[in-house]
Amino acid sequence: MSYDLNKVMLIGRAGRDPETRFTNNRVPVTTFSLATTSRWRDSQTQETQEETEWHNIVCFGRLAEIASEYLKKGRQCYIEGQLKTQSWERDGVRHFKTDVRANELILLGGAEGGTGTREGSYSRSTSKSGYDSRKQQERDSRQADNQPQDKNQSADLSADELDDDIPF
Repeated sequence: MSYDLNKVMLIGRAGRDPETRFTNNRVPVTTFSLATTSRWRDSQTQETQEETEWHNIVCFGRLAEIASEYLKKGRQCYIEGQLKTQSWERDGVRHFKTDVRANELILLGGAEGGTGTREGSYSRSTSKSGYDSRKQQERDSRQADNQPQDKNQSADLSADELDDDIPF
């Protein structure tokens, strides 16, 4: 059995503020560029080398609204989506453009090299009722805080009490 996979995962910084337009059906479409930088040490000169790759990101619907509201130039984020290539012809010349169609956005750290903490997670699967994965994470966090203490007592056991038949 053969399956195909078109999945992109990127962590980078927004190269410009997001721009939002609307389709004829009033569906928001937000676009922005994302910069990902690779660093390595040159084996001959021992100097640090750097290369930045630019990606065109496109978000639709509620994810587009969230990106336009919270994402600003320089802000680090995680994008998950798939590649989509468009082609057109102008003056007899064939042109191509490849975008990342985002279906998940996680805001990371601050705009100017923040703490790197995970601040908010949004996905394209959010419903029109406003439910998003961030609300679910908050609920899960509250439920975890309300767990009885006796379930967490295993962390207080000594190494002898935890000894079992695991062969490593």
